[in-house]
Amino acid sequence: MRFRTYGTATLSEFLGDNVAYRNLVPADPRLPPVAALCAELGLESGTIPRKAEPAYGRVVTELLRRARQLERPGVEIGQLVYVGDSAHNDGLAFANLLAASGWAGWAFIGRDSPEQAPEVKIEDELYLANRWSALLAFLAFLDYEGFVVDERTAVVLDLDKTAIGARGRNDAVIDAARVEGVQHTVADLLGDGFDQASFQTAYAELNQPAYHPFTTDNQDYLAYICLMLGAGMVALPAMVDEVQEGRLADFGAFIARIQARRDELARTGLALIHDEVWACVQAGDPTPFKAFRYNEYLTTVARFGGTDGTPVEHLLRDQIVLTQEVRQAAAALRARGALLFGISDKPDEASLPNARQAEEGMLALHHLPTVAVGET
Repeated sequence: MRFRTYGTATLSEFLGDNVAYRNLVPADPRLPPVAALCAELGLESGTIPRKAEPAYGRVVTELLRRARQLERPGVEIGQLVYVGDSAHNDGLAFANLLAASGWAGWAFIGRDSPEQAPEVKIEDELYLANRWSALLAFLAFLDYEGFVVDERTAVVLDLDKTAIGARGRNDAVIDAARVEGVQHTVADLLGDGFDQASFQTAYAELNQPAYHPFTTDNQDYLAYICLMLGAGMVALPAMVDEVQEGRLADFGAFIARIQARRDELARTGLALIHDEVWACVQAGDPTPFKAFRYNEYLTTVARFGGTDGTPVEHLLRDQIVLTQEVRQAAAALRARGALLFGISDKPDEASLPNARQAEEGMLALHHLPTVAVGET
């Protein structure tokens, strides 16, 4: 596979502020946040549905309807096109959207697999491709199927590892930014007691699918666990044994043990940060380690940018780049009158500047310019 650059662009070039990060609070202030929508839809208050939950489909469907009315009053959506990178997570989100809306729909699930010959598989309404360059062929496929994209069509674009940091091409840079955010947070809190080698060993061990039943693949949980390991509150081998033997079932049980030892934790100087995480966990916040996510925002922002003249292999290795094929498809779909809306699982705290940072001119991720890279 060969790649080239296509200038500098932003996600807002084709999305505007039609974007919602993990907290489902749209960037466009004219659209209602999840709390208001849950109240209107009769959903449990105080919750933030995730992609795999039926409630996610109901909330996002209503956001799409409201966004369509802002741009094209009186036009009702009847069709859905979804573009993502995960047959599991994005496939579930797509299915939940169809179930909630009753719309017809197709989803493109892409990745670059350069070690394999180009291939497309069609499974129900999923168009699975191992090249992002197949996205334009997908649009031709929709035409062939008689699926006419027009102003009655909503297009949902996954952001992380799809529109930016495309899976199989550039996604490792998104992961590197997150890991650096974890390390900075743990190192800052532990000070002279931070052992980088021990941190890397613990993170590499626990950041594996085998531990997902314990961590639920939640990076906030993993960052907190690494902090407690670094503070000596628990030893990695003993904890691994307990997890593997089923004696330590989940993160809730882990942090409850730390809470029971809070007096001991206070001697490490970590009681206040523990209290913050504990309070968020008790409130059901899926992003409880705020300090980590604030650092992740900074390490992610630092990887946007680059110039058109930078060697493309360096961009793909070091920078979070925009996926040119998604950019091109988005422009084509918008030209047909479709509504475009971006969604992300990345927490708001890792995606948006705080008030002080905004005053200093820092931007939300979807407004940050970066180089677009596509297959030649």
